Amino acid sequence: MNVLMISPGFPADMPHFTRGLARVGAHVLGVGDQPKRGLAPEVSEALTAYLEVPRLWDEEAVVESVREWTRGHAVDRVECLWEPGVVLAAKLRAALGVPGMDEEQAIAFRDKERMKEVLDQHGVRTPRHSRARTQDECRASAEEIGYPLIIKPIAGAGSADTYRLDADEDLEKAFRLLDHVPEVSVEEYIEGEEYTYDTVCSDGRILFENVSWYRPKPLVMRQNSWISPQAICLRDLSQPDIQKGVELGHAVLEALGFQTGFTHMEWFLTPDGEAVFGEIGARSAGGRLVHGMNFSADIDLFTGWAEAVCRGELSQDTTKQYNAAVVFKRAQGGGSLIKSIEGLGSVMARYGDHIPLVDLVPVGQPRRDWRQVVVGDGWLVGRHPSLDATLEIADALATDLRILA
Repeated sequence: MNVLMISPGFPADMPHFTRGLARVGAHVLGVGDQPKRGLAPEVSEALTAYLEVPRLWDEEAVVESVREWTRGHAVDRVECLWEPGVVLAAKLRAALGVPGMDEEQAIAFRDKERMKEVLDQHGVRTPRHSRARTQDECRASAEEIGYPLIIKPIAGAGSADTYRLDADEDLEKAFRLLDHVPEVSVEEYIEGEEYTYDTVCSDGRILFENVSWYRPKPLVMRQNSWISPQAICLRDLSQPDIQKGVELGHAVLEALGFQTGFTHMEWFLTPDGEAVFGEIGARSAGGRLVHGMNFSADIDLFTGWAEAVCRGELSQDTTKQYNAAVVFKRAQGGGSLIKSIEGLGSVMARYGDHIPLVDLVPVGQPRRDWRQVVVGDGWLVGRHPSLDATLEIADALATDLRILA
């Protein structure tokens, strides 16, 4: 099988998925704007061929280049697991006559207002919402929906450029912060815990599903540099409140007509027990969350996704054995270099048997910008069959382990 993979070497998880395709026997045709010499060795080894394009998001030019590059050769699948390339992948499928998500479906996953409009038509509970292109339209939406509100890009990813608004003055401040964004979604702020619902699917069948719990909510993580963000991949999805999110996820996938690949959905559980849709991407989760899923069941979903795409199956036993906590660290202090790492020995002495991964920026190396790099100055995984024990480990990693700059 010949699989065209958009951006096989970036972002961070893409090399793992590219490797997964090669492992299941696919001939991987990479398309990206990274120089071939700059690809990681594991990416180069997995690729059958590579087309470097000047501007990956010049969609019409990329489609024409790929059409010419593949002339006379069959392409069986076009895949992209990076949010900005989902519509490009659909356009390439149409140009090459390849089955899979078409452009209309892709837009419903990228355009947050179109997404919610489709789900509203299918009776899925979404936040009250409105599309806005001008400041006056934002003001009108705020008056109609009422504070508190969330404002975010129509085609954004994660919680980037996302702000909570509690009054008119917050909206006016947001205009300055979002002056580079051409179109926004203004929507009801949902109070409650925030979770994910993630799947690997083939031909509309769910082969693997995961629910993760964000501690704290992503919007809070992005506003406070001292926080060590956590994402807990839950072992038991049968809990009544969690099942509400799973059922919501099933309804969303059916409404949007998703068939094959990875999906990453975010949803809220309100204090009164209502599950409310947040947003969904036709892609894998970022922020090392796929690694967390792997650690929860001792599996390799990078290869599992490739199996689903190429063979319509996931042959691994995906039974969850653990709750798995992914914890990101951010250096504290005013320096530009990592000065010291404190508390790691104590935490490992207490919980080391349950911490399968430690990946921290070494002492003496430059600190990272936590506003730009999700993993901050390093990440760790703690896991345990008991949720309470997992949360205890996660909180120890968050509070007892300190990185100073």
